[in-house]
Amino acid sequence: MDDGPATTRTAVIRNAGDAADLIDTLKTLGGRANWIWFLALAGLFLDAYSNAALGAGLSPMVKQLNLSPAQVGLLTAMAPAIAIVSNPFGGWLAARIGRIRPLLITKVVFALGALLTAAGSDFQTVFAGRALVGIAYGMDFAVAMALLAEYTPASLKGRLNFWQGVWYTATTMNLLLTLVFYKFDVGADIWRWSVGSAAVFALALFVLQLTFLVESPTWLASKGRLREAVANLRRMYGFAAQEGPQEDGQSGKPAHQVGLRDAGVLFRKPYLPRTMLSTVISLTQAMQYFAVGWYLPVISLELFGKEFEKATLGSMAFNAVGIIGGCLSAYAGRRLGLRISSMLGYAMVFVALLVMGATFKELPIALAAMLPVLFIFFHSAGPGPNGKSIAALSYRSDIRTLGTGVTGMLGSLGSVAGLYLFPQLQAGLGVGTSLMLLSVVPLVGLLTCVAIKWDPTRVAVNLEEETIRLQQRKPVSA
Repeated sequence: MDDGPATTRTAVIRNAGDAADLIDTLKTLGGRANWIWFLALAGLFLDAYSNAALGAGLSPMVKQLNLSPAQVGLLTAMAPAIAIVSNPFGGWLAARIGRIRPLLITKVVFALGALLTAAGSDFQTVFAGRALVGIAYGMDFAVAMALLAEYTPASLKGRLNFWQGVWYTATTMNLLLTLVFYKFDVGADIWRWSVGSAAVFALALFVLQLTFLVESPTWLASKGRLREAVANLRRMYGFAAQEGPQEDGQSGKPAHQVGLRDAGVLFRKPYLPRTMLSTVISLTQAMQYFAVGWYLPVISLELFGKEFEKATLGSMAFNAVGIIGGCLSAYAGRRLGLRISSMLGYAMVFVALLVMGATFKELPIALAAMLPVLFIFFHSAGPGPNGKSIAALSYRSDIRTLGTGVTGMLGSLGSVAGLYLFPQLQAGLGVGTSLMLLSVVPLVGLLTCVAIKWDPTRVAVNLEEETIRLQQRKPVSA
């Protein structure tokens, strides 16, 4: 346990800024705080697992249900397409009712969606199940990233990037379980086992999060619920904090209920550059990932053979690179900053896409396989996690989930665009030319990072007090 020193600190909590400042005094998260932090992160494991579950058994499902190419495309893009709407909705809901209740709701929706999909005997049922998964995925991601940011002290901001390593770990674990089901000779129903296993994870996570998660003290303080904020600071970190008088005569007044109309503040100073940076990174990283996502199965099949078992092992090998890069992204974010690590990642991805496109089917397969490996590594260690992390770290608590929701919406739009555009380009121009054209995407991300200098890991600012200070600088007539 590493919580002992925290219990000796005493502070008076009068607003969200005081709560954030107190959390920022920590240099490490130990004991209960660390466990709760990783439990919140586990929700992102479920997000990735549920998205990967369909892909792992897609081929047997297509044959069993006799799906058309158009139906397969709809099912593949369903979750990110629905998330375009559910991301900002989740952010709005969490801004109004807190972080924990929306997270618990999403676990129930995840389980229902997985069970409905696994039990489906026709396209319509599977479609409805995937729609529920998309709703839960969008909501959960927006809220979980905001909660993690509010749990994390300033000195550990780069830690948010661990979500990328968790994403690839979840994908790999789903592939591993699919292989286990394959060994049990479940036949064409293997996709049902893969998808249905997500419901088990969702229900287990629901119980754990219901039991142990702690509502964000910063959000509670922003709503004037100082007594609850103090209690949660003590419960999670061991702080001996005290409730102070509310400022500016707010005592007894109902807290402002944040709505979608408040999203306009994301596009005004000081937040406009931050919103632009986080959304462009989220959009471009999603597009570039799905561009190569269509190329990876080709490499995997040629490297490891066309048998289901060997192809699955090949996909696991590629995802293992993503685990390494995703975990290193937290280190890169801490040492270089989120903006610089994104720039370096984009530059390497740009080169990898150009070379992949120019040498498609010309290099020996072993060398050709190294190019997507490099792509995955620099994508996952660089821009892959950074758009969502920058958004979670760039806004004050009352609008933070709106910010993560808008960023998630653009990221989902990029996913859908990648899933739709690359097959169209591939059919018309071929894989090689398509990859070279899509190298424009990381180039746009790189130039955006060069132009916008904001990096929440490289500024010492209390976001909860920032807007108040700016308003105080304005003339009274403004």
